Amino acid sequence: QVQLVESGGGLVQAGGSLRLSCAASGRTFRPYVMGWFRQAPRKERAFVAVISWSAGNTYYDDSVKGRFTASRDNAKNTIYLQMNSLKPEDTAAYYCAARNSWTLIGPARDYEYDYWGQGTQVTVSS
Repeated sequence: QVQLVESGGGLVQAGGSLRLSCAASGRTFRPYVMGWFRQAPRKERAFVAVISWSAGNTYYDDSVKGRFTASRDNAKNTIYLQMNSLKPEDTAAYYCAARNSWTLIGPARDYEYDYWGQGTQVTVSS
């Protein structure tokens, strides 16, 4: 069993920054990729970013490209999402997810992932 725990969410003013963390545990934790998704009220969960576990290759949704940066620390089984220049439209619950099988490093749907964290709320005020 794999457990993912997000942290780092909060309330920030527009233009500010936050850094989300996602710590993984479990003897079967061997992801191919780790992803970040977000879900705003009354909207579907949407892809934000993905990072490959071994090489650290990344891909971002156009809405966050140039502002968000995904990274990982394999020794700590943790991934991060550095979010800069935050906008009110970034307000959402943010989730990390893990996928064990091979996939292209690109946009993804949530059903393609095997394990999920509980989410952390990010609220950006204008």
